[in-house]
Amino acid sequence: MANIISQAEYQEKLYDCNNNTQYPDPLDSSDIIYSCPKQFGIGYERWIELRDISLLIINQKYHDDLGIVFEAGQDEFEEIEFGFNLSGSYSSNRLDRAFNRSDKENFIQWDFYRGSYNTFVDTSFRDKHFLKVDIHLKDSKILNSFVHFTNQELPPDLIKLIEGKSQQSYVEDNQLTSAMYLPLQQIINCPFQGMTKQIYLEAKCLELIALKLEQLTKIENASIKSVTLKPKDIEKIHYARDILISQQENPPSLLNLAHKVGINDNKLKIGFREVFGTTVFSYLHNHRMEIARQLLQDGKMRVAGVANAVGYANPGHFAAAFKRKFGVSPSECKAGKKIFE
Repeated sequence: MANIISQAEYQEKLYDCNNNTQYPDPLDSSDIIYSCPKQFGIGYERWIELRDISLLIINQKYHDDLGIVFEAGQDEFEEIEFGFNLSGSYSSNRLDRAFNRSDKENFIQWDFYRGSYNTFVDTSFRDKHFLKVDIHLKDSKILNSFVHFTNQELPPDLIKLIEGKSQQSYVEDNQLTSAMYLPLQQIINCPFQGMTKQIYLEAKCLELIALKLEQLTKIENASIKSVTLKPKDIEKIHYARDILISQQENPPSLLNLAHKVGINDNKLKIGFREVFGTTVFSYLHNHRMEIARQLLQDGKMRVAGVANAVGYANPGHFAAAFKRKFGVSPSECKAGKKIFE
């Protein structure tokens, strides 16, 4: 069972003594290393502030499973993160995510917090070397300056976000490409200091963002192209949909789902979109939210019961996902407040 600690407690221990804090670059006071508290594990978190980017490098290993609880709050902000996991795995309830993230994976997560947001937990696992690079954009202007060149290639939902025409959360996970490994290692082992380091790291961050967007472009182009689906393939894709629904509390990964139904993961990904008009993850998310809406409007179950019925152990996580989807809280929906589509 994971050790559970609040974010405030973890940060207090992280910053507890001056020995935990290091400034590796005497020419850059924004480059800070925080050693992992010894009672939890070994390693460090390194934050480097660039012009329009907050760069985070995590290189650590925990003695035991560790869950950090991020408390509910009242705030409004936008979060744009490009993450690259070289080693280790973790799970996060920040978004209604169908699959836990694992090593050799990258992701883009674009989220909005409006007014209030609920408690969530990030969990890292014992004896796993956790090595990752996170690129946090301070706003979307970096992407917006390029979008008019690529707006026919990226996923439409992402284009709307980049152009400022949407405030719907977006998340996409995929495997690291071979081209991503070199800039990741160059960031982790950056040999420069001061201004040279700042320019170098910003360039490497933009290179990784470009490689991630290139990956999304290829996926989008592949999904646009029709695949040859035989009747048996369509049956398998429907079977995959049925498995997702029946196992919505603990859904399999895309690769495991493909193995279960006897189809390769690429054909499942493209074919699922062709058959159902959306991705595997989006289908599961939308299904859970629609079931929840029906149960709430029916009025026979409490919010906590509805959350549990659609696979949420924590009602707070469910409430956050429901409000992101429909614009009202589960309680407001249960009380009869109209929701937008």
